Amino acid sequence: MNWEELEEKCAKCTLCGLSETRTNTVFGCGDRKSRIMFVGEAPGEHEDLEGVPFVGRAGKLLDDYFKALEIDREKVYICNILKCRPPKNRDPLPAEEDACMDYLRWQVRLINPKYIVCLGRIAAQRLIGPDFKMTVDHGKWFAKGPFYVCGVFHPSYLLRNPAGKKEEMLTDLKMIKKDTGI
Repeated sequence: MNWEELEEKCAKCTLCGLSETRTNTVFGCGDRKSRIMFVGEAPGEHEDLEGVPFVGRAGKLLDDYFKALEIDREKVYICNILKCRPPKNRDPLPAEEDACMDYLRWQVRLINPKYIVCLGRIAAQRLIGPDFKMTVDHGKWFAKGPFYVCGVFHPSYLLRNPAGKKEEMLTDLKMIKKDTGI
């Protein structure tokens, strides 16, 4: 499957009930040949309206980190596990994650990154392992097949709980930039 076929299949997806409430599927954006992917859990309201991941308040905070570290957003690939917004931005249900995982797997196959950065606990627990603890394991690389995967705080978490965690996120992203060469 190529990018156009995958994106079209995703746009027509009805594998779970979220297809009934979405405005747009939120497929992904950025460099499709990047060595690094950033993967969140699910789109929010702004993402659903625009069809682009991380464009709301959390996305603006992520952009601020990227700018501070001179990381070009267009040179990385950003997506979510879920391609449709859960109502009221609730956490994704396991069945919804399962319904979307093949889309993410295809994105990973097509990009073939060396590094995957999970934005938030939910993505990290799905892609790294269910025992992943953000407060303990953030910023650590885990070998998963041919990939190196790490988890960092989700920008929306930082907006709700800024005390101390914003500095940890900056430290993690500095390390990621150094390790990946982005």
